[in-house]
Amino acid sequence: MGKNLTSRSEDYSKWYNELVVKADLAENSGVRGCMVIKPYGFAIWEKMQSQLDKMFKETGHENAYFPLFIPKSYLSKEASHVEGFAKECAVVTHYRLKNAEDGSGIVVDEDAKLEEELIVRPTSETIIWDTYRKWIQSYRDLPLLVNQWANVVRWEMRTRLFLRTAEFLWQEGHTAHATRQEALDEAEQMMHVYADFAENYMGVPVIKGTKTESERFAGAEETYCIEALMQDGKALQAGTSHFLGQNFAKAFDVKFANREGKQEYVWATSWGVSTRLMGALVMTHSDDNGLVLPPNLAPIQVVIVPIYKGLEQLDAISEKVEPLVKELRAKGISVKFDKRDTHKPGFKFNEYELKGVPVRLAIGQRDLENGTYEVARRDTLEKESVKAEDVVGRVAGLMEEIQKNIFQKALDFRAERITEVDSYEEFKKVIEEKGGFVSAHWDGTMATEDKIKEETKATIRCIPLNAKKEEGSCMVTGNPSAQRVLFAKAY
Repeated sequence: MGKNLTSRSEDYSKWYNELVVKADLAENSGVRGCMVIKPYGFAIWEKMQSQLDKMFKETGHENAYFPLFIPKSYLSKEASHVEGFAKECAVVTHYRLKNAEDGSGIVVDEDAKLEEELIVRPTSETIIWDTYRKWIQSYRDLPLLVNQWANVVRWEMRTRLFLRTAEFLWQEGHTAHATRQEALDEAEQMMHVYADFAENYMGVPVIKGTKTESERFAGAEETYCIEALMQDGKALQAGTSHFLGQNFAKAFDVKFANREGKQEYVWATSWGVSTRLMGALVMTHSDDNGLVLPPNLAPIQVVIVPIYKGLEQLDAISEKVEPLVKELRAKGISVKFDKRDTHKPGFKFNEYELKGVPVRLAIGQRDLENGTYEVARRDTLEKESVKAEDVVGRVAGLMEEIQKNIFQKALDFRAERITEVDSYEEFKKVIEEKGGFVSAHWDGTMATEDKIKEETKATIRCIPLNAKKEEGSCMVTGNPSAQRVLFAKAY
């Protein structure tokens, strides 16, 4: 199975696109801008979904499901929200087709026009807050902690598999609280949950922070985010959590009777991550040989490839391997014993390297006689011979080793690409030649932010949380600045 991947140094974008397709993660569909997530890619997403869902439930959230369609009038109730999404909306105007009278095919039935157009959800705040009006009457109904796993549509013109597609899968949490502080605590808590998942399961180091006013979610008073750095030096927003204040409660008249019996508007949050995390996973760890997957999310953690001549040798190897498979599975390690006789061992080695399987065991006639296995790890491509009686312990140890190693490698990469600058000239040079995160002073104005974006294509990725306050001067205007912020070119 020849990989024939374009190298990252030659064309990073082409490498990424080829890898997603060749590793059987996803492919473009017959619908412009939409993708088909293939079984192997979906298996990774399912592992992400399963772990995140567990983390949400551990923090008191419950799953529900809301309609795909949103009446157009709902979207217009919160002004900044509609302004933020208006250009990306898909709109349903009719509810029936008919055969054309001239026999040319199927056409829209003009008599089946909807009284009110429906928007295919770009996000669900409006339909959910209309529903919450019925669910919330008293402080006893709060907090309301709801999440939904769903698909959304944002009509993107320039698409790339996983990173930006017209339809994508995600989760969106929507919570209601009695006080401002509770809602702020919730929004910050979910940012920490996302960071925990990114670092401990995906092996992707992230920087936690808040967005500037111009980069906030439409309708939010504060947006918390986690920002990751890809191997090409571009940043990727990996998750966001929004403090919505009372904006949506006021727009949809969601009030509750407090403990004193007075009517108050509730306080809101929303938060979400999407299949964009799949893109982050690929671009953070993978190499010119294919995917490198963290063991915590790999659909197949260990593959065992027999090397044999004739069925008699295969039977002998199988007799040795099958108890090992059971023992590894009993330890919670997912194993595939690839006995296919339609492909040679070399093909299989290439296939599982391309697909990023963390550990590969090979066993042939000589290994059988010596009581050993060849153990190869995907992250470093190192091989070793391990005695059969030690192989379970070694494999279990490698799961932890590889997980830590790929995280540390990504962390070291990021550390080398965070550059502090004080002048705008230096800033432009670093952004253009080195990339990565650039830490610089900014005067806090949208005008300066827009100027930097227009002239360098770099944006403020976040105002880092818990960063030391460091008085300084804006690199562009010279005006006072309270702390450094992080800039980068981004996906």
